[in-house]
Amino acid sequence: MNVYAPAKIKDREFKQFSSFIYDRVGIQLPQAKKTMLEARLQKRLKTLAMDTFEEYAQFVFSPEGQLAELVHLIDVVTTNKTDFFREPVHFEHLTQKALPSLMKRNGHNGSQPIRIWSAGCSSGEEPYTLAMVLNDFAAAHHGFRFSILASDISTRILDTAKTAIYPEERTDGIATLIKKNYFLRSKDRSRGLVRVCPKLRSQVAFRRINFMDADFGIAEQMDIIFCRNVVIYFDKPTQQNLMLKFHRQLRPGGYLFLGHSETLNGLEVDFTTVGSTVYQKQ
Repeated sequence: MNVYAPAKIKDREFKQFSSFIYDRVGIQLPQAKKTMLEARLQKRLKTLAMDTFEEYAQFVFSPEGQLAELVHLIDVVTTNKTDFFREPVHFEHLTQKALPSLMKRNGHNGSQPIRIWSAGCSSGEEPYTLAMVLNDFAAAHHGFRFSILASDISTRILDTAKTAIYPEERTDGIATLIKKNYFLRSKDRSRGLVRVCPKLRSQVAFRRINFMDADFGIAEQMDIIFCRNVVIYFDKPTQQNLMLKFHRQLRPGGYLFLGHSETLNGLEVDFTTVGSTVYQKQ
């Protein structure tokens, strides 16, 4: 009886993949990640009916492969972990300080919306949380308007975000009234699924954006950028370049929210710390 033996990735091939991934999306894959990459790429080899990583590498690095396979390779190496209302102190700062300050500073009176970008939105929990928070804020502030752009590099995870269907236990930590207002339960209760309501889904525009591109392709300057738990995967030079691009994308007085384990310390960029991993463009 023949027993299937999974393909093994050689050091030379791993170096090729890690260098290629770093150049394309800025993510570092140290040698310690070799086993992880090998395991995650096994499904791609099976899908493509390939026996070795050498064969896969030849395909990925060919012009045809870069067109057809690059998005799948990126999906494999990107980490997508998020929750609704993750790091709640940020949403308190948003409603209690950032939004009132922007409305006063920029003269928002309903004619111009507050523009927010959820950069690295993963499966959509963050931008939909923002939509919930902003809808509640708008109910208490007449004339307040907003727009939300959500982006990720993974096309697979963006499809999940657009669908906006989640296991019901993912909403366990959300206040009952918020769940009642913004989520729909599956008619088949045995499935244990919920879906973000149509109003919220219509308020979030999703787009694939690669942070390594010279230009994000966003015409409007943003008032607020949420980019949380993303830049920890980048080295300092990549972080420096990205923060400079975020700085250019923000309006004067705009806000940048990073993850709780991220910082601008050691980077040369003109932001002032105004809260816990919250920064303002001067």
